Amino acid sequence: MRRIGLHSETDWNGWRGATRELVLAGVPPEQVQWRVTAGHAHKPTQESGSFRISRALVSLATQAIQARDSGRFDLLYRLVWRAHSGDLELEDAADPELRRARGVALAVRAEQHRMRSQLRYLPAGEPTRHIGWYMPAHFVLEANAQLLQRRFPEMAVSILTPDASAHWNARELRFGPGIDPATVPDDAALAACWRAYGADLLEAADPGTSIPEAEPLGDDPWPPDRAAVGPVVMPVGADPDVETAVHEAADCRRCHLWEPATQTVFGEGPAHARVMFIGEQPGDQEDVIGRPFVGPAGLMLDRAMAEAGIDRRAAYVTNAVKHFKFTPRGKRRIHQTPEAPEIQACRFWLDVERVRLAPALVVLLGATAARAVLGRAVTITRERGRPIRLSDTETAFVTVHPSFLLRVPDQAARHREYRAFVEDLKKVAQLAVRL
Repeated sequence: MRRIGLHSETDWNGWRGATRELVLAGVPPEQVQWRVTAGHAHKPTQESGSFRISRALVSLATQAIQARDSGRFDLLYRLVWRAHSGDLELEDAADPELRRARGVALAVRAEQHRMRSQLRYLPAGEPTRHIGWYMPAHFVLEANAQLLQRRFPEMAVSILTPDASAHWNARELRFGPGIDPATVPDDAALAACWRAYGADLLEAADPGTSIPEAEPLGDDPWPPDRAAVGPVVMPVGADPDVETAVHEAADCRRCHLWEPATQTVFGEGPAHARVMFIGEQPGDQEDVIGRPFVGPAGLMLDRAMAEAGIDRRAAYVTNAVKHFKFTPRGKRRIHQTPEAPEIQACRFWLDVERVRLAPALVVLLGATAARAVLGRAVTITRERGRPIRLSDTETAFVTVHPSFLLRVPDQAARHREYRAFVEDLKKVAQLAVRL
């Protein structure tokens, strides 16, 4: 048995070097054990021989290695071993190991974007340093932190997480230890923590990172002039009854959509959310990851919400239908619009979310969401952009689904529709304050 130690949870160079050595030495996956052993990492030898794998597999591995999954090193080595042996077809969507790796990589990408879109910065210390706090679901700090160099070229910025910290001083990016979440329950505690331990964190930081940079967002939703939009720390405690419903919905058989789908995708957000965003259904990536709005439409929604001044951390985001409805087409899964019986069957879970959270405002993204809440067919162009009173305590607001923006073929029209969507969300932000 070969036992391979890695410097850290994201030791890409160490894993890559050891993988090359092991494959060329003919060591099969079942004879390799991977573990993180800081300070006692494996030093690969230079094995002779030819070793080449596709760029697509390398890209997949750079994402998946950042997952908070103890089996990821072994999984990725298995894929490389199979690729080197000619026993892996990257286009095979049914391959269980490849499917698992892609699901892990998608979850990492979603968390990378979530971190970039939700980070806020608190001015602290003298001279001023902007402090951000985040609790990532995966090990995405290093890849994301490199964006600091472009986002804040002339500012001193630190990102603190339980795993590690990243520090940019307008000249150099360094990485240091993390901090205990219990010490930063709110912004005041975060500022006090930085005053007490900030100098020690900076002193302990070392330069360099081995993780390739996270994929660019295009137009960054948090440019430098919006760096200090707070709060930085926001409790995101979920409603306990909604959490119970999440577990119960995992075995939902109220309609036939559960059978081909990977899993039930429930909503997420804080118990105190005053605004609930309701979409149609999870897409392909949401079905794999198990979280709403983390695919292309979700990234579009995040960007538009940020531009409209809406903090996604403070909103509850869900779908009218909790299972992905699709039709197989070759190796792809093509979205299908839910029909009335499927919407009605899933209305039970949507009602649980609405009754428990009692949002003041529900934003209906597209015709399916509008039909689910209003109980009738809705023409978006006719009812878009105006408040609709549902009860004494709840108001609805209809707009397009962000996936609509992705389907507009003409660039000028797409830009125009995106600006209109942002304007709708600005109205939502204004309504949320008044209601």
